[in-house]
Amino acid sequence: MLMDMTVKDFLAELASESPAPGGGSVSALAGSLAAALLSMVANLSAGVGDAEAVLKKSAALKVSLERDVDADTEAFNRVMGAYRLPKQTDGQKEKRAQAIQQALQDAALHPLKVARRCLDVMKLCRWAVTSGNPHALSDAGVASLMAQSGIRGALYNVEINLKSIKDAEFKAEMEREREQILKEARALEEDIEEFLESRLS
Repeated sequence: MLMDMTVKDFLAELASESPAPGGGSVSALAGSLAAALLSMVANLSAGVGDAEAVLKKSAALKVSLERDVDADTEAFNRVMGAYRLPKQTDGQKEKRAQAIQQALQDAALHPLKVARRCLDVMKLCRWAVTSGNPHALSDAGVASLMAQSGIRGALYNVEINLKSIKDAEFKAEMEREREQILKEARALEEDIEEFLESRLS
């Protein structure tokens, strides 16, 4: 399990010639780091407004995104497994093609979930920069940046998998969701940066 590795071992695995873990797992890791940092800010803001509720939500998101680090690599491996299926007969070719398409859809759906979770982290980051402990403002800002990276990285992985998917209806729905997440993330990014800069100065 990737999340059971030391940081040093994880980085070594990431830097190896193996294609997985890759950008998808790193995107989920960025989100989990953002959620963990946000939990710290909430802990340092104990007794302030919604700090307890933010702590509970950020802790749950951290756990989910930790699982996503390994789940993304598993989804990639299923795609590779489908491509390795035999294709000598017409029946085998049909079965392989169906398996590839299913695996690609799963590999696109998973990073979309990661992007949604990272978006939820960003929403909590807004609270952190507007209402959290002022001494942890920079930490809240870093949490927001990590969540943004998680969103954008996950959505890149959605896009690259959609390119090989043939189901037009599935692709259209995924594109709609992708654009909605990106729109919300960009609005939050501007909002958070404005509040952060005003409080820091």
